[in-house]
Amino acid sequence: MDRRTTWQGGSLVAAAQGGDEAAFEALVGPHRRELHAHCYRMLGSVHDADDVLQEVLLRAWRGLGGFQGRSSVRAWLYRIATNACLDAIESRSRRFVPVDVGPAGAGAPATEAIWVGPYPGTPAQAADEGGPAARYEQRESLELAFVAALQYLPARQRAALILRDVLGFSARDAAEVLETTTAGVNSALQWARVNAQARIPERSQHATLRALDDDQLRQVVGQYMRALEDADLDAMVALLSEDATWSMPPSPHWYQGHEAIGAFLLAGPFTTRWRHIPTQASGQPAVGCYAWDDTAGCYLGHVLDVLTFDGQQITAVTAFIDATLFRRFGLPARLPA
Repeated sequence: MDRRTTWQGGSLVAAAQGGDEAAFEALVGPHRRELHAHCYRMLGSVHDADDVLQEVLLRAWRGLGGFQGRSSVRAWLYRIATNACLDAIESRSRRFVPVDVGPAGAGAPATEAIWVGPYPGTPAQAADEGGPAARYEQRESLELAFVAALQYLPARQRAALILRDVLGFSARDAAEVLETTTAGVNSALQWARVNAQARIPERSQHATLRALDDDQLRQVVGQYMRALEDADLDAMVALLSEDATWSMPPSPHWYQGHEAIGAFLLAGPFTTRWRHIPTQASGQPAVGCYAWDDTAGCYLGHVLDVLTFDGQQITAVTAFIDATLFRRFGLPARLPA
């Protein structure tokens, strides 16, 4: 007999509490993707989010016997996830983007663990979270600049802002998740908004990209890829704003302005043969970059470029030098000659 048939005559929660693993998966499965996105916002790393989500599911399985139904399963899971993230933050370094760490061309000590990473897929794939009370659209809440800004907040302020302004939790529900009072949540939220305001862009990438039609956006991304493949500096400079930045996590070095970026491209990327595949990352246009490898006799996935726009100009290229991202983004590991 199909186990789901037995659930019709009783509670799914009760079945899971009785040790039915299939019932547990049916209970938590619909929330898995949004919990992963929540962990990413809290931690700024998809790899850390992977690890913490596994801990969340383990804690949920072990603690299911204590679930008494006074809150929704979703709120209960968010309490576990938020506390797991708070525990993780205590033992991990704060994450940044290179342009926030040191002056252009200098950078900080090269430590891979400190950089904010991109989030795979489109925001719609991160689940339809929250409600009309949510201040930030789900697309905006995964953008690099927003997630990077969150990392500057103390952990509990970060959690309060995400729960209230991103996910649309009421003050009472957020207080239950954080195991504090409503007044405590409201105070943390107030300070979080003040502290984050200076770092969150006035206009999100979502709003910027909505002003461009799909054909315009595809055209600019296509021109960007061709400029890299053709080593065409004039074409690339024409796409960049005058104060554009180019950073390359985990390298701490970054460059700003046409002259500095041009010199970097001529000395580095333009000396390599490239092929590209367009994609999306953190709700922004992105490009999977494949470098020619003589030994392999093909193009190997090497860098994921996330593009930030202002109008039709690119204001920032965040080039993540991490070949492991390609699988996460559904990109092939190599392209044929």
